[in-house]
Amino acid sequence: MLVFGDEGYPLILFPTSMGRHYESKDRGLIESLRWFVDQQLVRIYCPDSIDHHSWYNRHIPPAARAYNHTRYDQALLHEVLERAVQETGIQRVAVAGCSFGGYHAANFAFRYPEKVSYLFSLSGTFDVRFRLDGHYDDNVYFNNPVDYMPGNKAAALWRMGIILGVAEHDVARAQNEHLSAILASKQISHWLDVRPNAVHDWSWWKEMLPYYLSLIK
Repeated sequence: MLVFGDEGYPLILFPTSMGRHYESKDRGLIESLRWFVDQQLVRIYCPDSIDHHSWYNRHIPPAARAYNHTRYDQALLHEVLERAVQETGIQRVAVAGCSFGGYHAANFAFRYPEKVSYLFSLSGTFDVRFRLDGHYDDNVYFNNPVDYMPGNKAAALWRMGIILGVAEHDVARAQNEHLSAILASKQISHWLDVRPNAVHDWSWWKEMLPYYLSLIK
């Protein structure tokens, strides 16, 4: 994990599919957030993914892929989040991610809404079933937002700041519209931000995330 900033609101920033902890730095996303870091408004935590051991690993059984993600989820909860809370003194963190990182951010936020104050998903996807060759079990259900969110009654969801950012010509647009409809049906306040004439690309994410961070109160 890389950490940027000495003080500020804790932001856990997930990499894209099979991405590493240094991806956001190497791709220029951290540079796009430099003003917030320099002004000590945000402290950014960039953990590794283990997608190559979980959802993206076609060399192990689907049940093992889902199980491996549950272990990653527990590491995020008990190591990354607890460290961020301890270091910043702020009890509810913000989470963000681009592409499959948007899945990780959304899934973590919706599983632990009492610990997450803001969710910024950029071109995220929210249905992992296509990675599992037809397999389905509790580990899949409880890590697949489009499945468990309709029945999720956690009160903290209604006080979370949620932005689903997506491009007009984005491969993930339909999934964002689907998740937005689920949230709307539950009267959970959120913003589906569809960027006109945009595509699924880092250049747009580097414009979107700084703006979303500026909305933190």
